[in-house]
Amino acid sequence: MNDLSLKKANKILFFNTFAFTVSFAAWLLNGVLVTFLVDNQIFDWNAVQIGWLIGIPVLTGAIFRLPVGILTDKFGGRPVYTTLLILCAIPMYFLSYATNFWSFALLSLGFGMAGTSFAVGIAYTSIWFPKEKQGLALGIFGAGNAGAAITTMFGPRLLNYLTDGKTNLDGWRAMPKIYATILVITAIIFFLSTQNKKPASSSKTLKGMLAPLKSIRVWRFGLYYFLVFGCFVSFAGWLVPYYTNVYQLDLATAGLLVSAFSLPAGIIRIYGGWLSDKYGARKIMYWVLGSSVVISILLFIPKMDVFTTGQGINAKKAGIVTEVTDAYVKIGKTTYNLTLKNNKLKNVNTEIHLLPIKKSWQEVIVKVGDKIVKKQLIAEGKTHIYFQANIWVFASLVILMGLIWGIGMAAVYKHIPDYFPEEVGVVGGMVGVLGGLGGFITPILFGYLLAGTGMWSSSWILIFFLSIACLVWMHRVVQKMIDKKVPELGFEEN
Repeated sequence: MNDLSLKKANKILFFNTFAFTVSFAAWLLNGVLVTFLVDNQIFDWNAVQIGWLIGIPVLTGAIFRLPVGILTDKFGGRPVYTTLLILCAIPMYFLSYATNFWSFALLSLGFGMAGTSFAVGIAYTSIWFPKEKQGLALGIFGAGNAGAAITTMFGPRLLNYLTDGKTNLDGWRAMPKIYATILVITAIIFFLSTQNKKPASSSKTLKGMLAPLKSIRVWRFGLYYFLVFGCFVSFAGWLVPYYTNVYQLDLATAGLLVSAFSLPAGIIRIYGGWLSDKYGARKIMYWVLGSSVVISILLFIPKMDVFTTGQGINAKKAGIVTEVTDAYVKIGKTTYNLTLKNNKLKNVNTEIHLLPIKKSWQEVIVKVGDKIVKKQLIAEGKTHIYFQANIWVFASLVILMGLIWGIGMAAVYKHIPDYFPEEVGVVGGMVGVLGGLGGFITPILFGYLLAGTGMWSSSWILIFFLSIACLVWMHRVVQKMIDKKVPELGFEEN
């Protein structure tokens, strides 16, 4: 690859990443906007409806990634990307006129097309770089995920400004118009700054272009992406109401913490691409999925203040209760000492506790003169368990999860140009569809889990089972590969 070709490829990569960053910021607008509208009682939407509105744009961005990827392989990235940005700006603009759940949902479906920009960018980026540089190039492009941080970081401040410090709440309607304008400006810049290029497969028939989708490898990669990308997208929206409800943070602070989750995750995708080029995507995915299992376990322990039955005292032999005090019970000549209640948790709300703490005590349930049989319960055990779910520990673990998923996103997409060099748009689009569906389905499932369990941390239980499923499937494939002595790069499945 000569210097001129590299310079041209890097230029395309820059504008691809820029357009993707803007598209991603627009795609995840509802995470901040819907939370603002509900918190300020502009709309009375419940947890399930909030989950739907956060997930609906992601649905459109998911299901249309395959056809948009096909169009990119067929016509090239320049015309497809430009058209996409302009089309997304139209429903985004009219979102400012939404008056109820259904109008908001319908227009969200429209601007959700911004999520398909990933399929365009993956195909359009890969054809400009040789195989040995594609992992890093796609990692850099994927860093556009950090666009989510733009919305979560600056969105609350913009809403505060537009509503005059929440004194003119109808001012929120200017926000979608601003986003629509930015999308149009980005489309113009992208069109004037890039040139078109199509892969060799652009001459294939539609049937020929779709042929790689018969490979189960594509669907397995899609499941990995469902976790590392889809769940990343869902939490980029879901964490805003999570922080405001569980930790009673204001919207601006919650947005800042969510930005701390989404921004590093996008940037580290570059590093993930480099790691995948250097060590192989399989090794990286083992590390990513294993870490996802461990961290999700730590995160699904809910904030709690629980009173439960503890260890009591049973009579060692029969007899008559002769004395009862606050410190002991005496049956015949046998004395049973009690564990006394203390003030260990008196100031628990003002202290910092990283781990769950508890206090236990015993309360007498017999009185003087009672006849006691052997093994009869004479003092009931009481236990008070308190878990603060310290916000800084929680936020640190969430950020770490985002970083791990960011590396995983790059590792998944490293495989595609290796195995399907002429069908990156189609295969990348299909994997993107499955990943995007994760971003749509999981917020809705989070809403139902919250409604069913009453625990915000129930969302992490879902992540745990998804991580386990991905890890088990991958390990079984690797074991099968080793048994058959398949070459190092082999991920073949029948």
